[in-house]
Amino acid sequence: MFKSKQGKKEILQLYDAKLDSLKIEYEYLTVQTSFGKTNIIATGDPANPPIIIVHGSNGCAPIALETYANLHKKFRVFAVDVLAQPNKSAETRLSMKDDSYGKWMNELIADLKIESVTMAGFSFGGLIILKTLEYDESNIKEVYLSSPAYIVNGNPLKAIFKVFIPMKRYMKTKKVKYVEKFLSHLFTDRDEFAIEFLSKVFLEFEMDFTPVPVIDTKAAKEITTPITLFAAENDILFPGKKMIKRAAKIFPSLRKSTLLEHSKHVQNKEQNEMIEQEIMR
Repeated sequence: MFKSKQGKKEILQLYDAKLDSLKIEYEYLTVQTSFGKTNIIATGDPANPPIIIVHGSNGCAPIALETYANLHKKFRVFAVDVLAQPNKSAETRLSMKDDSYGKWMNELIADLKIESVTMAGFSFGGLIILKTLEYDESNIKEVYLSSPAYIVNGNPLKAIFKVFIPMKRYMKTKKVKYVEKFLSHLFTDRDEFAIEFLSKVFLEFEMDFTPVPVIDTKAAKEITTPITLFAAENDILFPGKKMIKRAAKIFPSLRKSTLLEHSKHVQNKEQNEMIEQEIMR
């Protein structure tokens, strides 16, 4: 997935710098799954209840830890490096169309020997969590999904013009202004680390441009785990109002849904703190 050894080194240097900036005590855990080695960053008191946090596409565990920076005060946090993403896990790309992600996550949970697990995930991390529930939800206590993939999709033409074309222009010209342009459509507030990290990822990593599927209504209706949903009003990838409307129809276990006003796909610090408070409550 990494295009060169130097590119991988530079991406992982940014990974380490982000992790160091969090100023937390942590340990690396390695789980051998049937899909390859998975890296996990664990933090918080092992006596606390467990929570697994799952980052979005083209992300890594330190970004998830920064997004919900206080969870380690009440939980034993397991931040997972998703496979085939620019991070420290194996470069095995799983299919979004079958149950691979659900099987993989359940293997992690079994290996960690945890049960009654809370899960929280953003964007693509939401798809992974829903796939986990579809495959086997017996060890999951409840889930929190922020701007999740896999419930609805936005207008593909908007995504092409506002995200895909500027991304391709950047890959051709290496002019950072194109990264800034499309991230301005995705991020509620400007994020300097995201600009630096993704500028490197788009040039040095093989990204997955597979269309994101949506969950089957029948499968959604079989989920019994309580779901709390945060949908972003101005999300061009997974529109908030459309998401809340479909979620209310298909998830009998939907406990609460919140439309984040003035939020684009990626929430800002204040919105993430609100979500974090909801999880810790």
